[in-house]
Amino acid sequence: MALNYIWIGFFLIAFVFGIISLLMGDTTIFQKMVDSTFDSSKTAFETSLGLTGVLALWLGIMKIGERAGVVNVLARMLSPFFSKLFPDIPKNHPVMGSIFMNIASNMLGLDNAATPTGLKAMAQMQELNTKKDTATNPMIMFLVLNTSGLTIIPTTILAFRSSYGAVQPTDVFIPILLATTVATLAGIIITAGWQRINIFQPILLAGLVGLMAFVGLVIWGFGQMDKETMGTVTSVASNLILLSIIVLFIVAGLLKKVNVYDAFIEGAKDGFQTAVRIIPYLVAILVAVGVFRASGAMDLLIQGIKWCVEQCGLDTRFVDALPTAFMKPLSGSGARGLMLEAMKNYGPDSFVGRLSCIFQGSTDTTFYVLAVYFGSISVRYTRHALACGLLADLAGVIAAIAICYIFF
Repeated sequence: MALNYIWIGFFLIAFVFGIISLLMGDTTIFQKMVDSTFDSSKTAFETSLGLTGVLALWLGIMKIGERAGVVNVLARMLSPFFSKLFPDIPKNHPVMGSIFMNIASNMLGLDNAATPTGLKAMAQMQELNTKKDTATNPMIMFLVLNTSGLTIIPTTILAFRSSYGAVQPTDVFIPILLATTVATLAGIIITAGWQRINIFQPILLAGLVGLMAFVGLVIWGFGQMDKETMGTVTSVASNLILLSIIVLFIVAGLLKKVNVYDAFIEGAKDGFQTAVRIIPYLVAILVAVGVFRASGAMDLLIQGIKWCVEQCGLDTRFVDALPTAFMKPLSGSGARGLMLEAMKNYGPDSFVGRLSCIFQGSTDTTFYVLAVYFGSISVRYTRHALACGLLADLAGVIAAIAICYIFF
């Protein structure tokens, strides 16, 4: 129901601001808003079309992994930890393997693999769901892990900073990693509290401490490298791991005497059907966001925040980077555009340019993730998923601002 009211709110707020802009003399505002509906609808379809091939590929690969037993092995290995974080999922259920594949893909910045494996995990959790139109606790925890966007290697952001002439493109690497870790831990703690999960259980606590230790090790390791070495290592590691997973699944299928080709085709068919199912949900959320953005409501909000910060006598530099933070939960491409605009207008090595990059890397597109993931399994009632996701985003934004002031 929360998405329903927010979706309506986008249109109503956009209309009100459109009227205000019209009264102030902008006679083109409604033309811009109408154009945005057509552009956003087209973008939604093109996004789904672009996902079709990727979904077909990775759901085909996942089907091979299932038939070969690799996913079940992963599920058994991860069951002690995940059974505490997702207590409503039976121990050793195959969905544990899919969840791990999704989280690992996200951490490596492999979006093309993360979305298909995430949709596969949602479909498997839906099989356990007794109320098909309502989100379960495991679904919500899983989505919060996705929306908090823990990424170890923010390859795209570093590449953009390099192309815009940053003296040290990788200087935002550690701040991004710290901010996204805070967002992820906050998301887990908030959702666990909502679902009455005790995070102080020894296995669960050890897992979270292990995650922080791993992040610390990555920070230390990359801190020893120059930017060329870091770029090479991140590129080689990401692609090597991705291809190794594909080869591992195929070889395991061969050893288990699975008809690998037929298994792939069966999974790929599911990928095509999933891509078609999510089109209406993508159109709904992207059109609403497009109209809201075209109305100028966000610009007025930023100006209001800046005035309030000035009245409090505080430093206002961070306010100029807030458009990226506000846009990120709504639209990944929109936030990326605002990040690039900040680097162009203020410079890639400016405080605003760096903070925009940290915002871009610290969280994920909450509304997009909820629309696609829940839409793929026709869940209408999302319960506390949106609230937990946005609170994790807020934690990431606050952490990003604090960390940027500390580092820069």
